[in-house]
Amino acid sequence: MKQLASIFFITIFIISMSSCSSFSPYKVPVLQGNIFEEEDLEKLSEGLTKEQVKFIFGTALIQDPFRESRWDYFNSIKVGEKTIAENKLTIFFDENDLVESWIVERSDNKN
Repeated sequence: MKQLASIFFITIFIISMSSCSSFSPYKVPVLQGNIFEEEDLEKLSEGLTKEQVKFIFGTALIQDPFRESRWDYFNSIKVGEKTIAENKLTIFFDENDLVESWIVERSDNKN
């Protein structure tokens, strides 16, 4: 009877330890940079002023003082060490500080 009880407890111990190894801690998604959505991009058009762009997207992450005609917005979403998505928006202004063109780059790594 004593041997049966010890085998039972050893079996329960092994099962409980092996089941715990499949659990991983919750990893919080970390959003960094200027978050912009598709509806924000739809508001972007040629001829907008820098103030209007700042109202839609916020302050640009990169405003190079040597290239005042270009603003760069960047954001990334990471969970743990894994990067889920990265988005980059580059807006170019003309000599009157009006939107001339823009480039959107998206990278979704949901593998």
